[in-house]
Amino acid sequence: MQKKAVLITSGGKGLRMQTKTPKQFIVINEKPVLFHTITAFIQYESDIKIVVVLPEDLIGQWKELCQKHNFSHKHTIVSGGPTRFHSVKAGLKHIPDNHIVAIHDGVRPMVSKETIQKTFDFARRFGNAIPVVGINESIRKVEGAVNKTEDRNKIKIVQTPQTFISEKIKKAYNQNYRDSFTDDATVLESTGERIFLVDGNSENIKITMPEDILFAKTILKQKSKNK
Repeated sequence: MQKKAVLITSGGKGLRMQTKTPKQFIVINEKPVLFHTITAFIQYESDIKIVVVLPEDLIGQWKELCQKHNFSHKHTIVSGGPTRFHSVKAGLKHIPDNHIVAIHDGVRPMVSKETIQKTFDFARRFGNAIPVVGINESIRKVEGAVNKTEDRNKIKIVQTPQTFISEKIKKAYNQNYRDSFTDDATVLESTGERIFLVDGNSENIKITMPEDILFAKTILKQKSKNK
């Protein structure tokens, strides 16, 4: 059976968070965000291979945080590139073949065990799995001065982990960067592969704004009680 791996990209600088602390290092419930994110995958499978991609100038700070918080779980640290595409490409060099690899945002600490399980199961069967959630609000499409309503049932919000057979996603990343590559699914899709969607979990937001911290504190506290 194929082994499992997770590649966690963590290149944020926290500009929209209005803080000098990189958002992946912001402390929530006594632990940095990135610790919560990694822990979600360890709780899913304790021996999962972990690769963490960080900006080179933050690697030293990460190692200090690991010492401070007694985080000793084995993981590989990789220096990222100028874009998320280049960072993922660098991280994938440390993912062996014959693995199923989940590529996850470091600032999505509230991913559920069920979502992780779905993506791995589906990727094993079909080659890839992208978690999505629906939109509850009404939406309108704006084109210049004209706007019109759209069917929200045809639109999905894309999350991570986006999970793949390692050989397929590594091959897809063996190409030049394009501006149209907004996530890993678009990179794979550009090679002609069909993309498969699975249900994500609504709490699995990307922590970006100050108000997201309040939400994360509540959800992560509840998760710790339910372990």
